[in-house]
Amino acid sequence: MKVSVHPAVADELRETAKFYSDRADQALGMAFIAEFERALNFLSNNPELGAVWRGTARRFPLRRFPYNLVYQIKPQELRIIALAHQRKRPSYWKNRS
Repeated sequence: MKVSVHPAVADELRETAKFYSDRADQALGMAFIAEFERALNFLSNNPELGAVWRGTARRFPLRRFPYNLVYQIKPQELRIIALAHQRKRPSYWKNRS
């Protein structure tokens, strides 16, 4: 299945990886990016594993980090619409598609 990522997700990934690198060490920032990539790869092969959440969106929690990949399943496409912290700013992404 084709995977597409909303442009804001790339910013969220960069900012969060920088946060972990600055607060802990560079290895943790890189681990965050690796976990994002692992989850993305996993979902591209198993798109319906994420729980239905907030209408047509689904969420898939990252391991080790308090973040969800928020996505929609469209015909022939898995659309990542947010990399959302599990306890901050709920539904800030709801106007993305």
